[in-house]
Amino acid sequence: MRIGLLGTGRVGRTLAGKLVDVGHEVRMGSRTPDNPDAADWVQASGEGASQGTFADAAAFGELAFNCTSGAASLAALEAAGAENLEGKVLADVSNALAFTEGVPFPTGLLVDTTESLAERIQAAFPGARVVKTLNTMNTDVMVDPSTIPGAHDVFVAGDDDAAKDEVKTILRSFGWAEERIVDLGDLTGARGMELYVILWLRLFQTFGTPHVNVHVAR
Repeated sequence: MRIGLLGTGRVGRTLAGKLVDVGHEVRMGSRTPDNPDAADWVQASGEGASQGTFADAAAFGELAFNCTSGAASLAALEAAGAENLEGKVLADVSNALAFTEGVPFPTGLLVDTTESLAERIQAAFPGARVVKTLNTMNTDVMVDPSTIPGAHDVFVAGDDDAAKDEVKTILRSFGWAEERIVDLGDLTGARGMELYVILWLRLFQTFGTPHVNVHVAR
């Protein structure tokens, strides 16, 4: 499958690398066509990897990943172009973290309990088929659940069941077992996923490792 991936940070590069490893063609998009981080990723990844602007990546992909920072996501998707996202699954991995100048860690969220960033994205791009996933864990755990021993879970939420099925297929290719993929229903389920990240950050600080994740005992 051709996948357009928006974002050149650690999350974007890690996910893009895994997607290439499992057989997809991936175009990494950024504000400029010659972004040096994207260029380094292309060189390291080899065949199946390419780079371009946000619009280039969105047009290239049969499916897209939003791996931009939450505060920049809507602007990045606007640059990608609604016409390039029309009818496509958009897997949203962003987090609505708020930062204060001079403070190195997040100080809050850009959303509250009444909406999520994923819902804002869906409202702004109604032709896209938004699925929230993978935002509740560290980057290396996203692409290799065995990084954390034992049973733990990944969530999906979205209004389009067929779109969620496509995302679940990708999650399984990353090593997530079917029983560890928890479908939270429609896109309002993204609210809890995004709010949880504040607890995840505190768990990271408490245990001194980002290798913590949720297991739903049932």
